[in-house]
Amino acid sequence: MTDAPRFDPAVEARLDELAAEHDLAGRAVDQLRVLLDVYATDEHAATTVRDPAEAVDRHVADGLSGLVVPALSRASRVVDVGTGAGVPALVLAAARPDMEVVALDTVGKKVAWTVSCAERMGLTNVRGVHARAEAWWEGQGWAEVVTARAVAQLGVLIEYACPLLTPGGRLVAWKGSIEGEEETVARSVAKQLRMSPPEQLPVAPWPEATRRQLVVLIKSGPTPKGFPRQAGAALRKPLR
Repeated sequence: MTDAPRFDPAVEARLDELAAEHDLAGRAVDQLRVLLDVYATDEHAATTVRDPAEAVDRHVADGLSGLVVPALSRASRVVDVGTGAGVPALVLAAARPDMEVVALDTVGKKVAWTVSCAERMGLTNVRGVHARAEAWWEGQGWAEVVTARAVAQLGVLIEYACPLLTPGGRLVAWKGSIEGEEETVARSVAKQLRMSPPEQLPVAPWPEATRRQLVVLIKSGPTPKGFPRQAGAALRKPLR
């Protein structure tokens, strides 16, 4: 692992708070310090949130907020769909070293960056996969939990997640409020794909965070025939 930097007292105090809240080991905190340093110094990171004083909340605290879902906190196999800048994949992998985390993205550069960052953090439980969720056949029925942050409308996420999950597995999506058409469509898609209706869990990863929630759905049975559909179909012809 790259030597963990030290930040100004406010950032260090916030890391201490998060460590206490989520029962993080000292090594995990050092790994998260490295992540904050990479965000601050690596221009190739797929984020505009680089200042450690902001990133400790918007990336680290936000990623850790998923651990309030017991199934995610205990999971041994997680797929982070559309991993982007590595959140929540890298954060969860640091917090739960026994968890195998797959960072999945359609953009090869983002996958390569996430894997490189994991190496700098000293993580050995992160695997990068450059693929569409629908096309990654190795992952069908593999994951206990699928995570997604700022990826797509909930109905589309449900279609991405369902084939990847084991029966009884969960989709945990980081969302703002869902209502109106998005919620109506999500409920319809969930029923078609043998997923439970979406449960909305309000969270406040940092004091100023507003309208933040985790949306959780449970896969109740085998993936229906015909899924996953052809790569790209979920976006081109979304289920209704």
